[in-house]
Amino acid sequence: MGYIKSYAQIKVNKKVPTVFVDPQGVMRWSDTKAEASFYGVNYTVPFAHAYRALREKGIDHKQAIDRDVYHFARLGYNAYRIHIWDVEISDKNGNLISNEHLDLLDYLFFKLQQKGIRILITGMTNFGNGYPERNENTDAFTYHYDKCQVHAHPDAIAAQERYIGQLLRHVNPYTGQSYLEDPYVIGFEINNEPCHMGAVQTTSAYIARMVAAMKKSGNKKPIFYNVSHNMEHVSAYFNADIQGTTYQWYPVGLVAGRQRQGNFLPYIDQYAIPFSNLKGFASKAKAVYEYDPADNLYSYMHPAMSRTFRSAGFQWITQFAYDPMDIAAYNTEYQTHYLNLAYTPAKAISTMIAAEVAYHIPRNQKFPPYPQNTAFGNFLVSYEQDLSLMNAPDKFFYSNDTKVKPVQPQKLQHIAGRGSSPVVNYAGSGAYFLDRLEDGLWRLEVMPDAEKIADPFAKPSLNREVVHILYRPQEIAIRIPDLGERFTVQPLLGQHDATKAIAVDATTFVAQPGVYLLKRKDLQLYTSWTASSIWKNGRLDDYYAPKTEPLKQPILIHQQPEVLEKGRSAKLQFRLVYEQQPDSIILQTDQVSFWKDNNPYIKLVAKDQDTYEAEIPASWLSGNELKYTATVFVGGKQVTYPDNRAGAPLDWDYSVKRYWTVGLYEQHARIPLFESLDKASSFESFAIPETAHMTSVRQQQELGQIPVWTYTFRAKDAGAQYFWVKDIKAVAQGRPAGLGAARQLCLLLKYTGQGAVLKAGFVTKNGYTYVKDIRLGSSETTVRIQLADLQLVPTALLPAPYPVFLERFFKPAVPAEFDSMDIEKLIVSGQQMEGQSLSIGAVWLE
Repeated sequence: MGYIKSYAQIKVNKKVPTVFVDPQGVMRWSDTKAEASFYGVNYTVPFAHAYRALREKGIDHKQAIDRDVYHFARLGYNAYRIHIWDVEISDKNGNLISNEHLDLLDYLFFKLQQKGIRILITGMTNFGNGYPERNENTDAFTYHYDKCQVHAHPDAIAAQERYIGQLLRHVNPYTGQSYLEDPYVIGFEINNEPCHMGAVQTTSAYIARMVAAMKKSGNKKPIFYNVSHNMEHVSAYFNADIQGTTYQWYPVGLVAGRQRQGNFLPYIDQYAIPFSNLKGFASKAKAVYEYDPADNLYSYMHPAMSRTFRSAGFQWITQFAYDPMDIAAYNTEYQTHYLNLAYTPAKAISTMIAAEVAYHIPRNQKFPPYPQNTAFGNFLVSYEQDLSLMNAPDKFFYSNDTKVKPVQPQKLQHIAGRGSSPVVNYAGSGAYFLDRLEDGLWRLEVMPDAEKIADPFAKPSLNREVVHILYRPQEIAIRIPDLGERFTVQPLLGQHDATKAIAVDATTFVAQPGVYLLKRKDLQLYTSWTASSIWKNGRLDDYYAPKTEPLKQPILIHQQPEVLEKGRSAKLQFRLVYEQQPDSIILQTDQVSFWKDNNPYIKLVAKDQDTYEAEIPASWLSGNELKYTATVFVGGKQVTYPDNRAGAPLDWDYSVKRYWTVGLYEQHARIPLFESLDKASSFESFAIPETAHMTSVRQQQELGQIPVWTYTFRAKDAGAQYFWVKDIKAVAQGRPAGLGAARQLCLLLKYTGQGAVLKAGFVTKNGYTYVKDIRLGSSETTVRIQLADLQLVPTALLPAPYPVFLERFFKPAVPAEFDSMDIEKLIVSGQQMEGQSLSIGAVWLE
């Protein structure tokens, strides 16, 4: 089995500092006694779906680990957490099985050690290995017990004692050390998200037995336990003989099935722990085992969450979960999460900045409430710019285009970014890194372009690509004082000829994905730097990026406007995903015909290498709708969208099957926000607390009448609140004149019952909510709310955050006046509605 048999055999490597928890619950380094601070990710290649998917794709698992661990280090992570799938490395009695899964785990730990990354091991998941597929029955002990009984059944506990003891004593053949003696393993969490039911004493007894089994095996490292589940058992956690506690945070819920939009900074303003006054709380270290702003690709949230964690006293922060690069094109592992340096470059850079927040923001430092905390220390976050930024004398990191200047450009040592800034102007969409090797000498690493071609959070498949990687030459201008102008550029690795220097025009040259040495003009080097030079525990030319096949035809991405106003010209944006530049892209409406000699068209104008724009003249926006196509002409091919077929509308044998279609409205006509004509409601509905429920049905009393959506309500306790939310940002953007002229919000409603408290209004771009009370009778009526009467109220955090003990409302401390031009979401809410019904027929502005 490869595990040691007694504590006497353990020899701790004293050269590498370990982590201990002091009596005040602070993780400290064994050598300096300084506070420890960690940031990193979860990552699961040795197990479950990631393991199977890589095998199906014919990918060598160890080579995949090499690639991903390099990127962990490249992003500055110093922490890694895994919940081990015990079902894949144990038998029905809890004995550890030496197999490929365990070997890959050992190899992963070894590679993490090489990069100086510390490890928190969660010994068991106590659930199956299938998700998002069906479980495989491995006959492991977990499969013989229900998740909520595995911590109470005597035979299950005995199996876990046996398993955890053997796991801790297991010797990693790649390091020659057991998990117990490995200094890079900072501690052990007993299990992942336990389900405790019944008496609190049963929970206490279970934890005590597991701790005893770990101590019997010789463990002296900190033991952690999850305290963010089963709130009625929380006293058992803090009375236990453990040194650390673990928490999660999913502030915008999970598994939306689509990409969420909006300003979520109010959602991540505070992390208040309601049981912090319990005996034992202050003596336990705090770790975030999992967190993620799920179902979004925004790059502004991670540093703000890291700041809030530090403010709440956390020292270990690990995101869930980093996608293996070799299957990240599909986002199949966890549909609701998506993070990878190559495939989500802006988001990845934002986690790099979040790591710096964890390392530099003092534990327990307090900050003013949002929106006064969007700039803190050397950091800045912005929803409107979708930007995270670190601006320190030696480091300048940014997740998106920024005009912010480095505070001391002459002192810069490290630059990382996606997009352009005052120091780097880059046309590509991948991430890049600049690191100063010595005076006047820099290493440049450029990742390939990453282009989203489908919603990454919809139902996944290994045959459904959501982000496509492109290897294209891109112009880059680097303006670093330490380099000056006309510096030399020497390729180390990539598609350029490494024997030839690249021409530089002032500060601009053409780069392909790869690694380069940039040297100041006429600089005499003190060190001979070559591709094989040792750098950051590896080689100077270390570089990993996805393999990709050239696209067979161009992909044109376009999000059509929801509405437009008549008599006003409008700009439409398109994004071309292809290796080649097009000869042209032509927009035409449904009014063109093969039989006409003069057909109007608009040639799209390139705004950058991938973004194109068409200005639609006001004369085209005169009917009830605009229907249009766009044809890409490139390399002798012509492909028309949204058909996604070869050919063009004016070809004699081409018949357009699909158009982009946009409704047109008079500038000051009413603005529809919700209509009940569709078979599925466009409202997203919620309840607080989640034990309350509503059901819905679409009803139409008579032909010719407007149908309505009717909701009925039930709750265990009185006082439940119900919400209907719809993202209307696109509608608002398409109706600027109508929005500026609107004075009232109108709702067609019918309420059967009495005593309900109803409100309606908007959530604005700053995340603030403005509503007005609605008074209803029992007959169908149109309610009109004057926009001038809307009042600022706490913003409901919808969907529900995890863990469940977190606050459900953000209460603004800095008031702001309502501005109709800032609206992004429509919100309707109700209270005291149990046993009654509400029908919504339409909502509009006029």
